[in-house]
Amino acid sequence: MSAIDDLRQTMARLRAPDGCPWDREQTHQTLARCLIDECSELLDTIDRQDIPHMREELGDVLIQVVFHAQLAAERGDFDFDDVAREINEKLIRRHPHVFGDGQAENSAKVIELWEKVKAGEKAALGRTETHLFKPLPPRLPALMFAADGIVDLDRVRDLGASLDAPALGRMLFELAAAARAKGLDPEGALRQEAGRVMREVEARVQSST
Repeated sequence: MSAIDDLRQTMARLRAPDGCPWDREQTHQTLARCLIDECSELLDTIDRQDIPHMREELGDVLIQVVFHAQLAAERGDFDFDDVAREINEKLIRRHPHVFGDGQAENSAKVIELWEKVKAGEKAALGRTETHLFKPLPPRLPALMFAADGIVDLDRVRDLGASLDAPALGRMLFELAAAARAKGLDPEGALRQEAGRVMREVEARVQSST
């Protein structure tokens, strides 16, 4: 039996009627914060290039996937094999230059091909909505929400033209410290502003069409 099978059996045992009280109480919703915390700890080991510790943190993230799959299996929604099968099929489908007759001679072409296949998948499911901004999970950290969600704002690009990573880090740290001193929530403030900008731009574009 493989190590992943052992892990799945351990999780099933923890969730059994005579298993762990804490594990038995958990739901998809209560585990959401755990997933964020474990991903943050993994990112910390990556930033520090702490490879031995990274192995441990990858395990902590993996158990979150196994945990959610176990919860879903108990409800009859799906199981871990379904999760693994679906992502494997997606990887093969979106890499036709490896598993098919597609052509992609560099990374830029790979991304272009990936997005083309992805758009085809959505169209086949009737999901053909057009967005000015990249649709993102609502609980994405605010900096990622702002940086990834805003696709094309020239004034934002111009603002950062002279920045480098250390200078940006200092600015963000100082802003976070100032916000804390004022009793303000920088995460929430940035998320609200990013949302406001997106809504404002989309409303302006829609009114002009």
